[in-house]
Amino acid sequence: MPVSLAPTTRARVQALLLGLLLVLFLTISGCTVLDNWQRQKIYRPTPGDAIGSTGLPAGTERYQIALRPPQPAPTSDAAAQTLALWWLPQEHTDAPALLYLHGTFRNLSENRHKIDALRDAGFSVLAVDYRGWGLSSAIVPSEQTIMQDARLAWEELVRRQPAAIRRVIYGHSMGSGVAVALASQLRYPQDYAGLILESAFTSFPDVARNAGILPRLLFLGSRERFDSLGKIAQVHAPLLMMHGRQDRTNPIQLGTAEYCRATLAISPFVTVSSELIASGSTQPVPVVTMIAK
Repeated sequence: MPVSLAPTTRARVQALLLGLLLVLFLTISGCTVLDNWQRQKIYRPTPGDAIGSTGLPAGTERYQIALRPPQPAPTSDAAAQTLALWWLPQEHTDAPALLYLHGTFRNLSENRHKIDALRDAGFSVLAVDYRGWGLSSAIVPSEQTIMQDARLAWEELVRRQPAAIRRVIYGHSMGSGVAVALASQLRYPQDYAGLILESAFTSFPDVARNAGILPRLLFLGSRERFDSLGKIAQVHAPLLMMHGRQDRTNPIQLGTAEYCRATLAISPFVTVSSELIASGSTQPVPVVTMIAK
């Protein structure tokens, strides 16, 4: 006797089959095509600069540094790639310095409110646009290129603030995965003093599984992981985590799962209500200000 499927179930099955056919077609056409398409959809990098230097604090430096090309450099383009950074110093040179690592989609210009809040909290802030975002070189980013850029930005922070006890790593959304991976490669307290994560997650595949069938299809065969759950135990520095209670992109349960795996936390898991987020409140800032002092 034939089995009759409900309309919603039938639609999901059809979407799954179409997605599998698309993946199969792209795989046959060439793995590079599929990989580039997946990475573009996953990261959705925003190039350009919407606001310029408008409203930035006095003393702010916006500059670019050249990436060290592979040896030997395969193309002239590889040797010419650059990374765009912002340096927003405090008046006092002994202020703690923070490396700000943003998430997918929005570049530094579109994250100005977060950068301003962190500086208002007492930090000198070094913020980086990974390649593909902002005024950095236009590429289709990957976990590998993003981590290369984060390490180079870290070297810049070390140059700006020589005292390890005054260096902090801050990652927001996807940037939390970047921050955890970076911190897991550093030593506490020899290299840095603490790690702050906002809207963190366990891994990209976990985010996709919580987001529905189309994101799951997007990650079929993808090598993009950002496996924070597998790396957070390697972080032995003080940790502060903050998360919106109704975050639909990175559900709060992913953040709490990572928090439970962490080896050292300096405060309870900080949650923020949706009403405060909608009103533009920076409720977590007093906690971050305490750390800065």
